Amino acid sequence: MTKALITGLTGQDGSYLAELLLEKDYEVLGMVRRSSTVNFERIAHFQDRITLVPGDLLDSASLIEVMRAHVPDEIYNLGAQSFVQTSFGQPVLTGETTGLGVTRVLDAMRIACPEAKFYQASSSEMFGKVKEVPQTEDTPFYPRSPYGAAKVYGHWLTVNYRESYDLHANSGILFNHESPRRGHEFVTRKITHTVAQIKHNLASELRLGNLDAKRDWGFAGDYVEAMWMMLQQDGPDDFVICTGETHSVREFCQLAFDRVGLNWEDYVVIDQEFFRPAEVDLLVGDYAKAKKILGWEPRTSFEGLVHLMVDADMALLDGKLKPLS
Repeated sequence: MTKALITGLTGQDGSYLAELLLEKDYEVLGMVRRSSTVNFERIAHFQDRITLVPGDLLDSASLIEVMRAHVPDEIYNLGAQSFVQTSFGQPVLTGETTGLGVTRVLDAMRIACPEAKFYQASSSEMFGKVKEVPQTEDTPFYPRSPYGAAKVYGHWLTVNYRESYDLHANSGILFNHESPRRGHEFVTRKITHTVAQIKHNLASELRLGNLDAKRDWGFAGDYVEAMWMMLQQDGPDDFVICTGETHSVREFCQLAFDRVGLNWEDYVVIDQEFFRPAEVDLLVGDYAKAKKILGWEPRTSFEGLVHLMVDADMALLDGKLKPLS
């Protein structure tokens, strides 16, 4: 039985990845911090099938201990401070977890289980002020937030450890990926949850920042399959994972409100509080390499993703679902 260690298990991606690996008969280990108040709602329906192990991206000794004790075959580093807006207010914490945390995981792997295969969750936010459209594995990085900068650090550390220590270390440069398990602080879930609240007469407006920001949005459930595929290859590499389409926040709003029969313009209010100090205006990727080498491509359309999220939040408020975040 293949053994996988996931950091960030209780997040959106960690929960979908754990489900996928369990379906493939993996033994799944999920790393959680001893001192944290952990939200297990995303994994509650399969928590009894996984093993929780104590560890912290800020503590190298705990990472080495986890890997020595369990010797995983695959390591998926999904743990991070992952909210871009928060990274402007907490840049040092973001650097410690999202950037240096990668170094600690890689070094623990080098020391304790160098034969393992490693996946680093890189991000399209590394492209930031984009140098070309669409963005590929060879597009230069120009991050526009402490989060993006920390992800660039983690990405290049992964390349460095791969080349310096001959580790099977991979980076997935994932573009925005959403789901009903997305946290409420992210704009997509904020939109769909507020739309459901408005439809249920529990809210009267939706306050947003830059409606013209364009993103390449996919479904998290599709993207975790690409993570797994990378670690099944004979050699390590970096892959852009995306849909190849770009849509604005405005389009997302329109589809979400249309789903419940409302006109978005009657409810959306522009609020300067939600604008970033440095904006990323356009992100759209090219997944040709992933399609050619991994055989991966997205299955969920943009419209299908928005409808999936709105329907889930409507069901949540109807009392048909338990909260996922």
